[in-house]
Amino acid sequence: MHRASITLFISHAWKYSRAYRTVVKWLDSTPGLLWKNTSLPSHDGIEGDDVVRLRAAITQQIVEADLVLIIAGMYTAHSEWIAYEVAEAQRLGKPIIAIAPRGQKRLPSEIVEAAECVVRWRREQVGEVVLERVR
Repeated sequence: MHRASITLFISHAWKYSRAYRTVVKWLDSTPGLLWKNTSLPSHDGIEGDDVVRLRAAITQQIVEADLVLIIAGMYTAHSEWIAYEVAEAQRLGKPIIAIAPRGQKRLPSEIVEAAECVVRWRREQVGEVVLERVR
């Protein structure tokens, strides 16, 4: 079977790393998908608190990605870092897919407006939208 290959940046708040781990698991279990993750999980973060260095590292992670996935909980509306990631993805011309967390009725308008599409919190939807990008 042919396996489609893509490089992804998954934007997320480390405080909500459980959702991030779920999306990673879903992508790992998507039949026919071979993917590389350029984002850093909370257990493998960037050392220090130098804002310039952190921004440069995030920008490089997005540069390497073909597609940016954003777990779009309402907490993201108040995250300076996720706002930076969205702005960088747009500046770099990287397509953005928003993932609505389970049970979330409202999503941050900034993310919805930046995203090419919004998918619900379902393994099949997340995997399918990524596979569509590489077909």
